[in-house]
Amino acid sequence: MKDITILIADDEIEISQLVSVHLQKEGFQTVVAENGLDALERLKKHSVQLVILDIMMPGMDGFEVAKQIRETYTIPIIFLSAKTSEYDKVQGLILGADDYMTKPFSPIELIARVHAQLRRSLTFNQQNQQPSNDMVYGELTISPEKRIVQIFAETIDLTRKEFDILYLLARNPNKVFSVEHIFQSVWQDEFYEGANTVMVHIRTLRKKLQEDKRKNKFIKTVWGVGYTFNG
Repeated sequence: MKDITILIADDEIEISQLVSVHLQKEGFQTVVAENGLDALERLKKHSVQLVILDIMMPGMDGFEVAKQIRETYTIPIIFLSAKTSEYDKVQGLILGADDYMTKPFSPIELIARVHAQLRRSLTFNQQNQQPSNDMVYGELTISPEKRIVQIFAETIDLTRKEFDILYLLARNPNKVFSVEHIFQSVWQDEFYEGANTVMVHIRTLRKKLQEDKRKNKFIKTVWGVGYTFNG
């Protein structure tokens, strides 16, 4: 893991140091930022493979930092915050975070989630190096190797999770996937309370696919079962 660098952004230096120590014990390199602006600057200067991000920071909060990161980078983002409301968790996921943990936290669980996100990110990067054909469904084109989705040749901006959900459904047209199956396939984690997370991502994905303007929807809800792609 010597070639893996993790950025930790938290205005509580004790938290940053605690997280950094545990990550370094796992063989990771760490970069620490004390606020949002500092985090963005360090991200430009270092080759970072994952970001652990607090929300309540001076100058620029974690939500805005995540939003700006997603404009350029596809690296995993894990929120580590004292904000425990469902609204904050959903907001973080909508803005492009891959995971959300609340304080106080278990360092062991955090390390496990870091490994899970990195494993998944590295796996997709390896898959993207393999040749693959574009998937075309009417006006919708999905390019798995480039992770690009276009409607009428115009690229739409999807988060990593939104793309992964769409790709999972689209490469298995007309097959019905349960919410639990989608969560475990995309997040690669135990289901627990992942139903709301999946539904939020499906809702934003549909909006970006302009489903409200289309009579024949790409993503269909099979009530009581899950979701399917209309291929």
